[in-house]
Amino acid sequence: MIVGTPKEIKDNERRVGLVPASVHELVSHGHQVIVELGAGVGAGIADDEYRAAGAELVATAEEVFARAQMIVKVKEPLAVERKRLRPGQVLFTYLHLAPDAEQTQDLLASGAICIAYETVTSARGALPLLTPMSEVAGRLAPQVGARALEGSAGGRGILLGGVPGVAPAEVMILGGGVSGTHAAIIAHGMGADVTVLDRSADVLKRVATEFSGRIRTVFSNSANIAHYAARADLLIGTVLVPGAAAPKLITREIVKRMKPGSAIVDISIDQGGCAETSRPTTHSNPTYIEYGVVHYCVTNMPGAVARTSTFALNNVTLPFTLALADKGWRRALTDDVHLGAGLNVADGRITCEPVASAQGLAYVPLREVLSAA
Repeated sequence: MIVGTPKEIKDNERRVGLVPASVHELVSHGHQVIVELGAGVGAGIADDEYRAAGAELVATAEEVFARAQMIVKVKEPLAVERKRLRPGQVLFTYLHLAPDAEQTQDLLASGAICIAYETVTSARGALPLLTPMSEVAGRLAPQVGARALEGSAGGRGILLGGVPGVAPAEVMILGGGVSGTHAAIIAHGMGADVTVLDRSADVLKRVATEFSGRIRTVFSNSANIAHYAARADLLIGTVLVPGAAAPKLITREIVKRMKPGSAIVDISIDQGGCAETSRPTTHSNPTYIEYGVVHYCVTNMPGAVARTSTFALNNVTLPFTLALADKGWRRALTDDVHLGAGLNVADGRITCEPVASAQGLAYVPLREVLSAA
């Protein structure tokens, strides 16, 4: 199979779909790999490293899309990239389709086979291809939140950890999953007063045990969310419903009652955000202020630490990339139900039920797609 990786073009997205070690593995399996010149520069990977691994370097993204049978990316294809997709071509990347009707319609029209990292599952019910980026985003959230609290960013002028004699910032983390737990690790390590809210008693017990009771754990309901949001200097939203749009747990009324100059970091923004006041931002213009609250809603947070993120992502995507290249997408998805869960769009049909539900479109089960010759 011919596998291609173009340079990412989303605002300040410096990650890359394949690292040289992944290229070497694909080539050793008998596949041809083409990489756009400069695709890895943002992650500190030189073109010569790809050449040494066996890749062919090409001058343009157009050539990558035109020649490759499978495109391996990081972020969802932008409009210009979606126009380059063709029927039967495999696209393997993050998609986050539920809140993005325009992208969904373009992918349906392309006839491509679109497999989303974020809905691939594991035998334990986890999301293995989302996990490393959730870890990165969680660890970044207190860092960017601390900057948002600085006066120059419109924040309250609070140091997250405080100083002797001055109280630290109060940090509310909504969701105790992968991102929430990693956000708590960093926020607590920076000296903040941390509260984690989750609706799972088991998650709260795990978090309480992991931190030996050094952070506050609270059951998540509308009353508690409103109460702790009003106290918070920094609110980090990490709510996730796999494949679906994030629930809007932080209402406008809650935001209005937050402290002037407080901040929201909405990690859930890829799936539409968990605050009603959240809207996508970029690394170039990461924040805006609404109701006196600084909002950080960058849709590709891990792109800020591209080298760490790229290698962490390749560690988990490579086995699936190899399976798709070695077997072809039909057999690979037939052989592995967990990879099959990643199929979102195929041959002009939606095969991910949460995406179909979010957009009011028809859903076709995976088995029907696979049974069609």
